[in-house]
Amino acid sequence: MIQNIKTKEEIELMREGGKILSSVMRSLEKMVEPGLSTKELEEKACKLIEEAGGRPSFKHYKISEDSTPFPTALCVYINNEVVHGPALPGRILKQGDIVSIDVGMEYPLLENGRGMYTDMARTFPAGKIDANTKKLLEATKKSLDISIKKIKPGATINDIGKSIEDYIEARGFSVVRDLVGHGVGRAVHEEPQIPHYYAGPQYDIPLREGMTIAVEPMVNMGSWEIDVLDDEFTFVTRDGELSAHFEDTILVTKKGAEILTR
Repeated sequence: MIQNIKTKEEIELMREGGKILSSVMRSLEKMVEPGLSTKELEEKACKLIEEAGGRPSFKHYKISEDSTPFPTALCVYINNEVVHGPALPGRILKQGDIVSIDVGMEYPLLENGRGMYTDMARTFPAGKIDANTKKLLEATKKSLDISIKKIKPGATINDIGKSIEDYIEARGFSVVRDLVGHGVGRAVHEEPQIPHYYAGPQYDIPLREGMTIAVEPMVNMGSWEIDVLDDEFTFVTRDGELSAHFEDTILVTKKGAEILTR
């Protein structure tokens, strides 16, 4: 399996880009409240990324040559939407909604050659949310934090996934199985895939220093099963229950994990 070890120069660009992307996310978080339009989030993200000398990596992204290009810089998805919702046309957040924001960036924009990619996601409440919804958000974030502590040279991809699965299922929630994390850096999506559950011996693959990966547990209030909407982008929970999503870009170092997007 390809492990995509990065050079020192590439890692430094990813550190710079990750700091910028984290700053963009903090600005978007401050905007989240009832009455906000997803169009406003999209416009703000585009402005901040352009001012920082980057490019939104999701806008016009195609998973294959014959696929439809993704239309927006942000993925913004609400309540029972799991991932990949376009930010346009604008939708208005209501009191008690939860909204997930996923943003990726290529940085810097180079005249000759490509920059490096980082990727992150967070789920935020719009106003007050009930206690069980709050537990869902807290558990999803905590599962990401726990999994990051497992990351070091010699640990396996399954160590990441099993730590998430164990923590989430012990709290009565479920981990989405049809979508996974991934390598990131020279491209938006690279090998290896990073399941967020124990995925069998084929994922007993050791992590190596210099790998950069996106770990992104998607956690559902009910069943882990999902469907895709007619827009061909937005995944939703099959049972209509809520879903939360937290993601960071991680560098594997000699000492463990370095979070590039915080």
